[in-house]
Amino acid sequence: MSALTFPEISGTGPAVGEGPIRIGSDEHKRLFCKTLLDTFNPYRPAVIDWPKLDADATARITSLPIWDIAVQTENRASLNVCTYAEGVRDPLLRKAIELNGFEERRHRHVLANLVEAYGIKLAPEPVYEKPKDPEWAFMVTGYSECIDSFFAFGLFKAAKDTGYFPPELVQTFDPVVNEEARHILFFVNWVAWHRRNMPWWRRPYFELKVFAVWLFLIYERMSIASDVSNGQQDNNFTLSGAEQLGSDVDVGELIAICVSENDRRLKPYDNRLKRPRFVPFMARLALKFVGPKKKAA
Repeated sequence: MSALTFPEISGTGPAVGEGPIRIGSDEHKRLFCKTLLDTFNPYRPAVIDWPKLDADATARITSLPIWDIAVQTENRASLNVCTYAEGVRDPLLRKAIELNGFEERRHRHVLANLVEAYGIKLAPEPVYEKPKDPEWAFMVTGYSECIDSFFAFGLFKAAKDTGYFPPELVQTFDPVVNEEARHILFFVNWVAWHRRNMPWWRRPYFELKVFAVWLFLIYERMSIASDVSNGQQDNNFTLSGAEQLGSDVDVGELIAICVSENDRRLKPYDNRLKRPRFVPFMARLALKFVGPKKKAA
């Protein structure tokens, strides 16, 4: 097939549910689980017909310093999510988390087929060890995707608008990007549901774990500069990708695009579901100081 199929993302208002829903209730759990399950796209990576690119487009794609870490990230994410699913007793919740893990693994196969199609050489992959704390690993993956997807949405849009990604490649790869919107929507609602349904005495420890996850992710991203200076690939290319895209998008404009695209990709889903808040809030705050520069006429 020439492109993956997925429901079109409209520019209209958000999907509206039939009535209010209490966060943490069984109805809330059914809603966020069924949203993930019912929007599943049964495409097969092996039959994706990657478009032929001209020499310039191929050079741009193959020069992006993301492919090694992208494949490794999806492999690790799949292992983390599937390991956590093994300990979940609720049948519906477990089924949804298993699907999440399956889609992470499928993303790895999509990327592997892409790099093969365009002759991109990958470094040998490390050995992936099963996480000792499945909840911690699941939360690291979920919150990391909340950060990376926000910037990836904007960079993908910028790459499309500037012509850095050819239209054929955008059409083929866009549904994979959209799947990440489903994943972060599911994750933030799982956090809210999980928090409300744990014993009261566990909540302080859980909140400390959430705080520790954010500290870990911040530390991980602060180490990027030293990694790049030592010749390693940038494991958070989405935060510095505007320059790599070769476009004239300034920082403020890029952040504004990320905010807009994040809203657009999450808009079609039931508006009773919680949305990721921290990264969009920080981005909107940053826009007050580094808003888009006005272009000369």
